[in-house]
Amino acid sequence: VQLQASGGGSVQAGGSLRLSCAASGLFLGSYNMGWYRQAPGKERELVARISSGGSTYYADSVKGRFTISRDNAKNTLYLQMNSLKPEDTAVYYCAAGAKGVDYWGKGTQVTVSS
Repeated sequence: VQLQASGGGSVQAGGSLRLSCAASGLFLGSYNMGWYRQAPGKERELVARISSGGSTYYADSVKGRFTISRDNAKNTLYLQMNSLKPEDTAVYYCAAGAKGVDYWGKGTQVTVSS
């Protein structure tokens, strides 16, 4: 199983980025999928989650700015991030699991400058 995240980068506050997470070795449509992030000196936190049934959850800090989605045909998970803030700076990870997290992808760095 491999989850390959991409799409990170450096943007100014107010900008947008779209993260992608390509899955291999599993069909992500059968799993609950999530995006997590970890900022320096902080614990890893859940940013957004989409269940196998399509229900979504967002952390309060990103609600209204981020959108999680998936393309089952491409076996890829996405995170559209708009109106980015400096406090969104972190390494972003995608994850898959039946109940908890069973698989982690390698992170992609997102840096937002003011």
